[in-house]
Formats: sequence, C-alpha cells, structure tokens
Amino acid sequence: MDAIYYYLPFLETIRDFFELGGPVLRVIAVVTLFMWMLIIERLLYFRTGHKKLIRLAHNYWDDRTDYSSWKAHQIRTRIISQVSANSERNLALIKTCVALCPLLGLLGTVTGMIEVFEVMAISGSGNPRSMASGVSKATVPTMAGMVAALSGVAMSAFLENKARREREFIADELIIEAA
Repeated sequence: MDAIYYYLPFLETIRDFFELGGPVLRVIAVVTLFMWMLIIERLLYFRTGHKKLIRLAHNYWDDRTDYSSWKAHQIRTRIISQVSANSERNLALIKTCVALCPLLGLLGTVTGMIEVFEVMAISGSGNPRSMASGVSKATVPTMAGMVAALSGVAMSAFLENKARREREFIADELIIEAA
C-alpha cells in the first residue's frame, strides 16, 4: 500500500504531461512504446536466438561433404540468406516508427496552433492566458516526437549494423572450396 503513495506523484506528473500535450501525445506514446518493444525484441534475439541459428547453420554446413559444387554454393547462399532475413526482421517496422514520430509531432503542432487560432477567434484578442493551452499542445508533442525519433534512430542504426556484421560473419565462416 505504501508503494502506491510513493509512485503517486510520479504518476500525477505523467498524467499532467499527457494533458499538457493533448491527444496527439498519446498517439506518439503508443507508437514509441511499440517501437521500443520491437527494439527490445531484436536485442533479445541477438542475445539468444541468433546464436542458436548460427550454431545450427554451422552444424548443417559442417555435416556436408561437398563444399565446391554448384549445389553447395546454392546451399551456402540459402543459409546466408536465412540468417540475414532473421537478423533484419522488424527493422523496416522500427524505421517506420522512427519516421512516424516526428510526423505525429508535427500533427500535434498543427492541432495546437488550430486551438490557439480558435481561442483568438472566439475571444477576439490575443490574451496570453487563453492561448497558453494551445501553445503547449503545439510544442510538447513536437518535442516528444523528436525525442522518440532520436532514440529510435540510434537504436535502428545499431541494429542495422549488427545485422550487417552478422551477415558478413556467417558468409566468412561458411568456407567454400574452389572446384
């Protein structure tokens, strides 16, 4: 029960932030959460599942007796392709989420500015207090979208480099003999 009271101010701060940013901020949060779920899945894959796949590929290749025929070349190409496809899974979706975050931030800017102009049209003046809500709804989602995109860009680049290195590694490991 004491834990609830400990986290209550933190949860109130988050709630206030989401109210300050408007409904677009909730969409940015969902896209960011989805993007990070995919990133964490890829990191866990490289930590566990990828090593198992590499081991299976090596075992399959080492069990062969023929390393120089046309068929051996095709099998090697298929193994490299499978490892590469598994390494690059969901990377395009992560990149899409990265690209979507700043666009959603821009949408938040536009909706916030529309709110500012609505207040100006209704009140007939440029009262700063009445416009403050719209200005915050214009700036907070933009900032949130950019921060989410920056974190996603860094991790996306890391994962792409990791996938490329793993593809090159398996290609170097599966030795083919000249005919």
